[in-house]
Amino acid sequence: MIDPGNVPLSLYVHLPWCTRKCPYCDFNSHEGFSPTLQQPYIEALLSDLDSQRHWLAGRAVDSIFIGGGTPSLFESRWIAELLEGIAQRVFLPNDIEITLESNPGSAESSRFKDYRLAGVNRLSIGVQSFDDKALKTLGRVHSGDEARHALDLVAAVGFHRWNIDLMHGLPGQNAALAEADLTEAIDRSAGHISWYQLTIERNTHFWSRPPMLPEESTLEAIQLQGEACLNEAHLLQYEVSAFSRPGEESRHNLNYWEFGDYLGLGAGAHGKVSLHDGAIVRSQRTRAPLDYLKEANSPSMPPPQRVPLAPEEKTVEFAMNALRLKSGVPIHRFAEHTGLPAEQLAAAATTALSRGWIEEFSNGWFRTTPLGYRFLDSVIATFL
Repeated sequence: MIDPGNVPLSLYVHLPWCTRKCPYCDFNSHEGFSPTLQQPYIEALLSDLDSQRHWLAGRAVDSIFIGGGTPSLFESRWIAELLEGIAQRVFLPNDIEITLESNPGSAESSRFKDYRLAGVNRLSIGVQSFDDKALKTLGRVHSGDEARHALDLVAAVGFHRWNIDLMHGLPGQNAALAEADLTEAIDRSAGHISWYQLTIERNTHFWSRPPMLPEESTLEAIQLQGEACLNEAHLLQYEVSAFSRPGEESRHNLNYWEFGDYLGLGAGAHGKVSLHDGAIVRSQRTRAPLDYLKEANSPSMPPPQRVPLAPEEKTVEFAMNALRLKSGVPIHRFAEHTGLPAEQLAAAATTALSRGWIEEFSNGWFRTTPLGYRFLDSVIATFL
C-alpha cells in the first residue's frame, strides 16, 4: 500500500499561449493571446486547483513549474496573483522551487525583476541558439543579442538560479557552430543547461515540411564534443538532456523522473496522484484554452478526468522515468511509490539485465549501465 505522505508532490501550471507557434513544437501551445485572457485564466487555474484539493489531504507542494506556451506573456501581477492563490490553498515550504518558463524577447525579459518579486525563484529561458540564422530557421521571435541581453538581465535583477534551453543538430549546423552555441551558453549559465537534439515530431510544421538536418556523422560529432565541453565545465549529465553542477538540478524535473506525484493545472495539463486507497491515478484537462475557460465558468469546476493505473502500468511508468536518470533510484523507492513488491520490478527487468543494460539489483539501485544509457530507448522498450 502506498502512503501518499511519503511521495513528493509538485505542481505543474500550464499557460498555453505563444506569440507564434514554432515549426518544431508539438506542445499544447496556441497563438491568439490577448491580455484580456489573463484574469479569467488565472481565476480558472485557481478553480482547477480547488477541484483537486481533496486529492492532496494536507500534503506539501515541493515545487511549482509554470510552463507553456510562453508564460512570460503574462504580466507579473497575474503571476503574483496565481502564486498567492496557490499559497492560500496548499502548504508551500519556505525552500520551495518555483520555476517560470520565459522567452528571451525584449518584452518578456523586461519583466524578470517583477517575476522575482512575485515569488518566482528560478527561470527557464528558451534560448535554443545564439545564432540568428538558426533562430530564424527555428521560427523563434527573438534574436541572439536579445538572448544575450536576457541572460545578462536575469542575474542583474537578483536571480541566482536559471536554466538555459539549448538545441543542437539544427538545419545547417556543423560541429563548430554547435560548439560555439554551447560554449556561450556555458559562459552565461548559472549551473544548469538543458541541451537536446532537434527532433521532428508529428503534428508540427516541420513534420509536413521537414528541413534538411545534419548527417549522422555530424550529429555524433556534435554530441561527443558537446559532452566534453559540458564535462570540462563541471556540468554533469543527470538526465537524458539535463546537465548541471551539483545542487543545481531541477527539483521539479527530478520529481518526475523519481516517479513522484504532480498535480496538473491548466488547458491540457496532466497529473499523477497517489491516493490513500493505494491507487495511482492519471488526470488530464481539455487541451483547448477556450474550452478550459468554459469549464471554469461552470458553477463548480469539475475535477479532471481520472484514469487509475493498472499494476503493470505502474511498473512500466516507474521504469520509463527512473531509467532516464544517470544515477537511477534506490530500489526501495519502487515499493514506496507504486505499492508493489520489488520482485515485480525485477521480473520486468529480466531482459534488460540479461543484455547488460541495467545493473544487478544486488547493489540496491535501479539504474542503467553506461552501455544501456547509450541505447536508452531500447532499454525502456524491454519493459513495455
